[in-house]
Formats: sequence, C-alpha cells, structure tokens
Amino acid sequence: MDSERLARLGMLASALANRALQVAPVEPGEPTWTDGNTVFLDPAAPARTQLQAISVQATLLSAGSLEPDVVRKLKRRPAVARRYLAIEGHRALAANDDLLPPVARGLVDIDVAACSESPAASLAVARSGREIADPPAVFGTIEARKLLAARSRNEKIAAMHTARQRGNKPLEELDEDEDSGAEGSDIFTSPVGGGGALGKLLSKLLRPVRRLGEGGEPGADAPTHRTHSGKRGSGARFSTAPTGALDGPAAKDPGITYPEWDIHQRAYRPNWCTVREAPPQVRESPGDDHVNEYGLRRPLARLGLGPDWLRRQVQGDDIDIDAAIEARIEAMAGSAPDEEVYLASLKRRRDLAVLLLLDISGSVAEAGVDGKTVHDLQRASAGALAVALHGIGDRLALYAFHSQGRSAVQMMPIKRFDETLDVFALRQLRGLVPGAYSRLGAAIRHGAAVLEERGGTTRRLLVVISDGLAYDHGYERAYGAADARRALAEARARGTACVCLTVGADTDPEELQRVFGSAAHATLARPEELSRVVGPLFRNALRAAEVRRPQSGRSLSQISVPRYAAPNPA
Repeated sequence: MDSERLARLGMLASALANRALQVAPVEPGEPTWTDGNTVFLDPAAPARTQLQAISVQATLLSAGSLEPDVVRKLKRRPAVARRYLAIEGHRALAANDDLLPPVARGLVDIDVAACSESPAASLAVARSGREIADPPAVFGTIEARKLLAARSRNEKIAAMHTARQRGNKPLEELDEDEDSGAEGSDIFTSPVGGGGALGKLLSKLLRPVRRLGEGGEPGADAPTHRTHSGKRGSGARFSTAPTGALDGPAAKDPGITYPEWDIHQRAYRPNWCTVREAPPQVRESPGDDHVNEYGLRRPLARLGLGPDWLRRQVQGDDIDIDAAIEARIEAMAGSAPDEEVYLASLKRRRDLAVLLLLDISGSVAEAGVDGKTVHDLQRASAGALAVALHGIGDRLALYAFHSQGRSAVQMMPIKRFDETLDVFALRQLRGLVPGAYSRLGAAIRHGAAVLEERGGTTRRLLVVISDGLAYDHGYERAYGAADARRALAEARARGTACVCLTVGADTDPEELQRVFGSAAHATLARPEELSRVVGPLFRNALRAAEVRRPQSGRSLSQISVPRYAAPNPA
C-alpha cells in the first residue's frame, strides 16, 4: 500500500469517525483493529474489504463503542470482546448508515443492530448467556489492552503539553521504547485496579468529583478539582493571563481577548473581542427569596451520573487487589478466605458541571407573556435551573452578560463554581437590570472556557438562555448569528454539551436556527414548561458530547477549532 492510498483511506476513516485518524498496514492476514489514533489494516486484502474494514473500525469510534469504561471490561476477556463486537459493530454501522460508502452499507444486519441502543446495552447482551453468532471477519477485532495503553500515552503527552504551556516544570518524559501492549502499562489503564499506595494515588487523581453522601452540602461548595478530562476553552488555551482571570475575583486588568468569526471573509479575527468579569449592577427588587424550581429536580437527577466503585464485593466488574491478597494470605494461613474480593461499579456519583449563561441585553426588556418581560421569564428559568442543579449535587456556575462594542463584553458572575448558591446570589440574580447589546459569540467562548477550565468533571454542559438576538456595534444580525453559531460549534467540538433556551420571546424560529445552529435548542412560552423539555434536551446534548469529545492529546486543529495567537490587551 503506497502512501497516497493510505492518505485517502485515512481521510475516509477521519470523516466516519469524526476525528483525525491515520491508516497503517499490519502483517498480511492479521485482522483490522484500531487504537483510537490509527486504523491498522491488512494490506493484502481486496480494496472492497479494506473499505468495509475501515468503515467498521471508524464507526465504532464515532458511536462511542470504544470508550475506556467499556473497553476496560473487555480486557482479558477475548470471548466477551468478540461477542460485543458482533453486536456493537452492526449498531455502530446502522447509526452512521447515511455516511457509509456504498460497499459498507451491505454489512449492516438490521435485526442485530436493533438488539442494542447503546454500547452499554451491547456489553450487557455480550455478557449474558444469549447465543450470538461470531462477527464477520471484516469486522476485525478489538484490542482492548492496546486501546487503553494508547489512551494512557495520549493523556501523558497532553499533561506534559499543558504543563509546558502554563510554564510549570515539565512532567517526566515518556519512554520512547514503551511498548503499547506491555503488561507494565496495565497499572495506568485501570483506575481501580489496586488499593495500595500507587493505586490510592491514582484513585485520587482520576476520581476528582466529590461523591454524594460525603461531608458537606451537595453542589458547588466543594473545591474545584483540576483534571485533564476537561479541555481548556479556545481562547483560554493560548492565554498568557493568570489562571485566576477566568474564575477569580473581578479583574482590573484589560481583560481576556477572544477571536471572532467573520462570515464575510470566512476567517477568524484574532484577539478581536475583550471580555471582562465584573460584579453585576443590581437594583433592589421586591419579593421573597424563594425560587420556584418548576419540578426540575426529577428530570435532572437522572443526568450526569458517573460510575462509583465499591470495594470488597461478592461479585463485580474487576478484582479488588488488596482484598484478593488478604484472602490469599488467609487461605495460606489455614483460615477461611473472604469471598468479597471484587470491585462493583454503580452509576450514582454526580459527574456533571453546568454553566448557565444568561443574556441580559436590552432586547430582553421587551414584553413577554402574563404581563412579564422576556427578562423576567428567562431570569426565572435561570434561577429554577440553578437551584435544581445545585440541589442534586452538580457543580454549577451562573453568569449574566451584555456588551457595548467588541472591547466591552461584560460577564457578571452571579455564582462561580467555588461559591455557594446562597440568598445573596439569588438576590443578585433577581436584581439584574437588562441593557446594552449582545455580543453572543464572545460570551459563549468565555463561558465555555470557564466551564472547561474550572468545571472539574468529565461531563460539561453549557446552557445559554437568550432571546437569540445577537447584535452589537459592528455585529449586525447575519454576522452575529454566524459568530454565535461558530462559537457553539467550537465548544461542542471540544466535548462540551451545549443547550440553548429561549423563554417568552417571539423571535422568529428561522432567526434562532441561524444563531444556535445544530445545538440543542428549545423555545418556551413560560418557565413552567421547562420540566417537560429539560430531560430529553439535556440528555441528547450530553450524548452528542460523549461522541464528539476528542481524545486526549489531540491538537486543536484536529477538531476543526482554529489556532490563534495568545490573547493580548485590547
């Protein structure tokens, strides 16, 4: 296979996987497999078979079939991995049927694909006693150990790169001779594979989110945990400003600059908009401090749950090394060994950070329904979401914004991630006064940067509450709509789920479509309708983010987000 053909196949694989992939040959006769960065292909196979094999491996990546929490359960279980591939391969192909080349569409078995709706469901079927036919040879194989080792290596590279960007002491260099399939890498690819000193250290590093039931109130009162799971925002990625400028006290410096998408030139204007964080200007507003949640806790409580590992169980998904060693010692000493030597995984840990971004530009002062303004309705919606999310234990930040030209985009933190949602914060929210304009793209970029830098969780959700009228000096409707749409696409490409809510406004639906693009969006007449839509809306956005989330170590250019110079004072 010459380099030109490999490059063409790599383009096909990248398009199907929605990520940058390369194609490399293996020994003739070996099955096709991927490590998440490269698809390894039999060079002696016919061209038709090669296209089919690449389509299977790339769609497995696109459909989230090879995510680490699934692949870990396939390691050292080749029979389960083969059964899982037989089901998940058809489901992944069916999910991407409209993108497949014609030669690959005939691989899809609709009956098998209908047996599962997610990777977790396919895994459950594979681990059951149900009879499952072997996957077609063209499906290749799943190399679980190599997939996990490659991801571990990518995370090390990303950590080293981040440390150097921040001016910290570089991390230890990687061993250039490290074997991607070496046994020694297992300790890094399993975050729960041991409770010794190293295992406990890894457990602390890899499980930063506070569990429900531990000390303190739930919500965002816990300290921010920094992890590499949340990539930094596009503007913050190349910022030389201090870290605290994103989420610290109100800055007196010139602010943080972000690019802006020029729809007319089809290019970015680097360092074009300046965002400053400042305390909100509020007025005294009559009324009590009670916030109506509109029944949001129940639909939101089922979202953003991560796995919680329980040690010393009678059955489970992995071995508890400490318990197994103790049981072995007891057996050698002649005592009856303890049978509770497994680790069990339950989805009960809150693993979601949400940033609510409230538009308080002058256009929201217009009349809405029930004699209230659009601002009143959207502010009530923001308050209900904030109280409900904080109450169920999610990490939460709430910002309001408006603008007065590209050099004066003002972000007003009502509640930062490390602050409590107290009476003072709710009074600030109630006292917000709408005014000025809405440079929506810059506000979205800054909100996404704060969320990705300070959220501290694997799953991230940006909720934009706006009437969709993006307008400012030199930011006319078509230009502003394209920039806002681009800013949302940038955040989603980095794995941040985005939801846009319009409450009480009569903005034309086509105008909202131009502004929010393909991001999840709902238009409501009243806040009371939130409980009907937030469950499916947030769930779909988070699922899309799981698929889109880039692998650690991928560069910004590889996920279609532009590189631009480090922010400078406007």
